[in-house]
Amino acid sequence: METQTETTTAHSHNTSEAPAAVRLSDKAAAMVKETIERENLVGSGLRVAVVGGGCSGFQYSLDIEKDERPGDMVFEVKGVKCFVDPMSSMYLLGVEIDYVEGQFGQSGFSFKNPNAKHTCGCGSSFSA
Repeated sequence: METQTETTTAHSHNTSEAPAAVRLSDKAAAMVKETIERENLVGSGLRVAVVGGGCSGFQYSLDIEKDERPGDMVFEVKGVKCFVDPMSSMYLLGVEIDYVEGQFGQSGFSFKNPNAKHTCGCGSSFSA
């Protein structure tokens, strides 16, 4: 009986240890799904990455891609397959991606990053 409990606990621990690296709001997930369908890219996923540049040193990158790359973390969030490369994953843990519609027809994805030490006004650049 004890062994069974340990196995169950270990199993629960493993699943909680491998959460999605990023979270998508309902609106962001809907926009990604809509884009994949509109572009006839069914079966593709969302690549979330951090690249050098931007006003604060790093900026976020979102792309629709058909296949994962070697070493990618692959997970599903709200029905969206996501790919994160190993280098980006350390900057993206806990990031929430939302889709916001602005006052003057401006709309786009926004990022809430609990790891960012500094963000700038554009909302897509940060330093770690």
